Amino acid sequence: MTIDTTAPLGTTSEAPPSSRPPDAPSGEPAAVSLRDVSVTFGKHRVVRDVSLDLVRNRVTALVGPSGCGKTTILRTVNRLHDDTGGKVTGTVRVGDLDIYARDTRAELVRSRVGMVFQRPNPFPTMSIFDNVVAGLRLNGVRSKRVLREAAESALHHAALWDLVKDRLHSPAVKLSGGQQQRLCIARALAVEPEVLLMDEPCSALDPIATAKIEELITHLATDVTIGLVTHNMFQARRVSHYTAFFLLGEDRATGELVEYGPTQQIFDSPLDPRTRAYVSGELG
Repeated sequence: MTIDTTAPLGTTSEAPPSSRPPDAPSGEPAAVSLRDVSVTFGKHRVVRDVSLDLVRNRVTALVGPSGCGKTTILRTVNRLHDDTGGKVTGTVRVGDLDIYARDTRAELVRSRVGMVFQRPNPFPTMSIFDNVVAGLRLNGVRSKRVLREAAESALHHAALWDLVKDRLHSPAVKLSGGQQQRLCIARALAVEPEVLLMDEPCSALDPIATAKIEELITHLATDVTIGLVTHNMFQARRVSHYTAFFLLGEDRATGELVEYGPTQQIFDSPLDPRTRAYVSGELG
């Protein structure tokens, strides 16, 4: 399979090998597998034929310009398009679970796959404690002991416990922006998900808060599989083990996976000239 490096950017004679990933890079087990996934809203296909793995207990960064389908793919793994009219084709598995099988409930998927959004979104009328345990209560957990232990564990994992342990019943909105984002991470972790999806979690934060979130991501990846959408190439390089590069296709309207592999390879020796142009700043 060869690449025509003399062709204009955005064209290749044939798709590079890394745009068609194996079951998992380097033989590592996949926590999430997407195969030939397309997402359509009405008559508009937003992403086309994406095959991608999120390797277990690793950070996979999804990078590329705005509008190329990164967030769409992330939301597909958590079945968030169910409520927005999106039609998903192809196969998405979390472990052995086919999440779009007819008998698979969205609630089951979301108990295994947590989500953290761009801007911190704590429930404004709830305390710090109630925010953390909201998902557990939604799942029917009522034991005060279980809720208390889960909250403490999740806040420890989110590196927030020492800051809030003496004010758990204070309003969550009194926390700083960075602390609110860590609270949202704790809320996602409280239900003990296998996978944590993060959609530009640092975009609304200052550099100090960003550094704390990046440190937290690195720490969490020892226990949880992380899919991270980011526009920050330096961040992707710092925290991720694998990187997937997305770009609009030839129709300039549909996002496609261009290249996927170990982060060092994507940044230092990409196989597709479009990837090389993007990570070097020539394309963006």
